[in-house]
Amino acid sequence: MEGSSRNIYQSIIYLCGFLLFWEWLRPLSTISDTGSLSVFVGYTAFCFLISMLKLKSWLSFLLKLAGLLFVIDVLFISERMFSKGWFYLIYVHGQFNVEMILNQQWNEMTPMFRSFLFLLLLWLMSYLLYYWFVIAKRIFLFILLTFIYITILDTFTMYDGSLAIIRIFVVSLVAMGINGVASLIDRESISQFGLRKITAWFLPLLGVILFSMLVGFASPKLDPQWPDPVPFIQSTAENAGFNRGNVVQKVGYGEDDSQLGGSFIQDHSPVFQAATSQDNYWRIESKDFYSGKGWEQSTPYNYQEQSDGRIMLKTFRDGIDTTERRAMVRMEEDANLPKVVYPYGIRQIQGMGQDTNFLLDEVTGSIQPEQSGFNGYDITYRYPSFSIDKLQTSSEEDPEGIKDLYLQLPDDLPERVKDLAEQIVVEEETRYDKVTAIEQYFSLNGYTYQTENVAVPEEDEDYVDQFLFETMVGYCDNFSTSMVVLLRSLDIPARWVKGFTNGDLLEEQPQVPDGLDVYQISNSNAHSWVEVYFPDVGWVPFEPTVGFASPVDFFEETTADPSDNDSDVENEQEDEVEQEQEEEEDLTGNFQDFEDDSGQMGETFSEESSTKIWSWIITIAVILAVCFTLYFTRYRWVSYFILKHYKQREDKSVSQDAYHYLLKILERKGIKRERGQTLREYAKFVDEKFESTEMSRLTHYYERTIYRNEDNSGQWDKISELWENLVKRSLS
Repeated sequence: MEGSSRNIYQSIIYLCGFLLFWEWLRPLSTISDTGSLSVFVGYTAFCFLISMLKLKSWLSFLLKLAGLLFVIDVLFISERMFSKGWFYLIYVHGQFNVEMILNQQWNEMTPMFRSFLFLLLLWLMSYLLYYWFVIAKRIFLFILLTFIYITILDTFTMYDGSLAIIRIFVVSLVAMGINGVASLIDRESISQFGLRKITAWFLPLLGVILFSMLVGFASPKLDPQWPDPVPFIQSTAENAGFNRGNVVQKVGYGEDDSQLGGSFIQDHSPVFQAATSQDNYWRIESKDFYSGKGWEQSTPYNYQEQSDGRIMLKTFRDGIDTTERRAMVRMEEDANLPKVVYPYGIRQIQGMGQDTNFLLDEVTGSIQPEQSGFNGYDITYRYPSFSIDKLQTSSEEDPEGIKDLYLQLPDDLPERVKDLAEQIVVEEETRYDKVTAIEQYFSLNGYTYQTENVAVPEEDEDYVDQFLFETMVGYCDNFSTSMVVLLRSLDIPARWVKGFTNGDLLEEQPQVPDGLDVYQISNSNAHSWVEVYFPDVGWVPFEPTVGFASPVDFFEETTADPSDNDSDVENEQEDEVEQEQEEEEDLTGNFQDFEDDSGQMGETFSEESSTKIWSWIITIAVILAVCFTLYFTRYRWVSYFILKHYKQREDKSVSQDAYHYLLKILERKGIKRERGQTLREYAKFVDEKFESTEMSRLTHYYERTIYRNEDNSGQWDKISELWENLVKRSLS
């Protein structure tokens, strides 16, 4: 075959290789947090183009390296390319990330370094595919792997590979057809290959491809002949989530509630133990958006750090009668529960065994510990008692923000659901009476609690409509979701809540503070219920599920002599203040007894690692000969440049780099941060060594910048001074 013709065929085959590799990249934006793929696809195309041009190896290397550096500069570096600041940031990031790799702290690698490694992989794949497709001409194996890769992702992830399979099929036929023709021409030593022969060879190939596509499009499609393996895998997994919308699932806490319905099998694996003075529903979070199939969160999580363990979450107003209580929670080691469980009225939470910070999303009420490996905490809360009289007389208008979030319903909700809601409350006048009428509707009309043979709605069927009018059997999700939808149909704000019921009282009680009993809560106690908004009161929990009783207290007010009320209220307030002070002083004093005396709760929360971390390691190989004087004084002159750069650039990224660099210098001095040690604990340790408070103050500014995204530009001179003083102390 003539050289020009061969190059054309090779280019087409190699282009097909790029298109197939592109199919490997497409799912990343769906199944990972890679984000926009356009820049990575562009770099991949650039590498494929350089390889296809068959340039000198050294020139190809330099061009691909330049393209890689350009992408890194565009994505992550604000300094002018190849300036001193640019090289400095490359050096700092490289030094830090290689250290993380050597210490096997993979999660600590920066996004810039992760992207650098990914771009290197794309560079390598462009060369390997050139070898497989053009030189070795072994394209079938890569095509087969591409089909397997896409089908696995389509089966086990959220990625829809339907169109991808079609694209791969077409590109594969083109690549294999042209490769076969080119091989035949080479084998037969055909030198003259004019337009007539091109037409004679490639028109049949094009016809076969088009005919195959037409047959595939027109032929009847069978429904899946094998059951979906994902539900089976999730149902047999040790800690599979609940409310996954599968036919069979294992009960327990899960975060995905977008597809409700289906049976589940009981799982009595323990999740946590709680010492409390009464039965409690253990709340985790609420969700507001009903899709017709399940529940989702309409707004992204916005976690805010809670200072000193005080949780700024108010589900009800301050005027509600409350009683000060405490609870102690100990998670099982294999529970794998990422969020805090808490009773209504939570005010303060303290981690067991270490200074743990907590993050709160106020919309959902979700609370997360800032540190990983968290497994115990002590809670102070105010147990509410709701006045029925006040609920019946609640008359204020609902705030617009409440109505926007908690009156949402699908546009295609069947009208008979709304008609049923009107029918249930036709004789009721107040909001409270309407809510209780709907709450009691299920138990009074033959609805059955059942965990087996629970239906899953079809694609065009509403989850609530199916339960209310067709099956009338289900578990907590069916009842709670139906109550929320019925209430919203009446313009009553309501939301869906998930967590755990109170669990079982242990027969053999460990030693705990007086007045507390220990309960065992397992996966089988996972539960969902309803919260309804009353303008004068706040969010009030209700329990519609047949066979379950909410532990929330409701009472009817009695008339009393007004002259006695003031003194009684004052005395109660004084008693509450005294009780609160006493309980806060003893907030953690008795928790260790609860831990040590329980047969299943005898281990402490954290074990500090005694393993020494290797001292600071040189991460960048020295090119040619490096002066020993420069090497041994590197911290001083690097610190000089970083401080100069730090003062000139008042932004968050520079603040992070400077703080991390300070940690390295402290480690070199021998003041290293132990595994599992929080930044605040480490700062106190450093201040003890230096007999100052500078590290704690600097850490305070750093945490406010990172976790609260605060602008500390007004304090920049003070922060720079703290950093400079600590660097000088570390190098002295």
